Amino acid sequence: MNYRHAFHAGNFADVFKHVILAGLLQALKNKPAPFCYVDTHAGAGSYDLRGSEAARTREYADGIARLAGVAAPSGSALQTYVDLLSSMNDGAALDALHTYPGSPLIAARLMRAGDRALLCEVQHDEAAALAALFARDARVGVHERDGYAALAALLPPKERRGLVLIDPPFEAQDGEFRAIESALTAAWKRWPTGAYAIWYPIKQRESIRPFQRWFTAHAPGRTLAAELMRERDDSPLRLNGCGMVIVNPPWRFDHELERVLPLLRSQLAPGPDSGYRLSWLAGESR
Repeated sequence: MNYRHAFHAGNFADVFKHVILAGLLQALKNKPAPFCYVDTHAGAGSYDLRGSEAARTREYADGIARLAGVAAPSGSALQTYVDLLSSMNDGAALDALHTYPGSPLIAARLMRAGDRALLCEVQHDEAAALAALFARDARVGVHERDGYAALAALLPPKERRGLVLIDPPFEAQDGEFRAIESALTAAWKRWPTGAYAIWYPIKQRESIRPFQRWFTAHAPGRTLAAELMRERDDSPLRLNGCGMVIVNPPWRFDHELERVLPLLRSQLAPGPDSGYRLSWLAGESR
């Protein structure tokens, strides 16, 4: 694979995904028992927004920079995310960041002393950067291996509580959907009570429907889908939006997303064809 996330760090899809991730991790911390975070496509862990890759695309300008000055609801996932980014950048405003954290670094910053992270990355250079980033953090284990295959070996974690994030590059979109389904089928046999968050791109709506129907038929617990659209979902030539399927979400997590998704839509996707969507694929709100 040739994908390098440094070109896309801090874009609107990152903001959407990481706000939800922050909310899920905060919910896990509501109980005192330790948890385990598993990341199947961890990347390098941290990205320099002043580096050549980010400077070439400047995707962060239509992503995290658009949240500068946003009034995040008190105690919300959005506030947790905004505060974390500010603290990592010496209090800089969100349109003047020098570092953007990947999912592993967000998780590590939100984890407690007794929590644990297992990070998988198949690309050697990315895995080496990840290992260097967490070399002094005994809570974090880095595995240079295919994240899908690793789920069968890593689950269930000894903590019995936790979250699996699946965030692949989707270089072959339809093939990636089928790979996710296969990996989850094996993972759920070992750990049906774990929480799972699966990010996906939205280009054409018809390519998403079979994937969502698969969760309706196979997910072992309540399953929520959240989406943020910037454009109409009818073109294969651009990233029109993105979504996250959350299996076994925390109690009332749909209500939490109802607080933050309208703000993300107004800041990141202000166009006439934009919008957000929340739907239960299995089970229902409670």
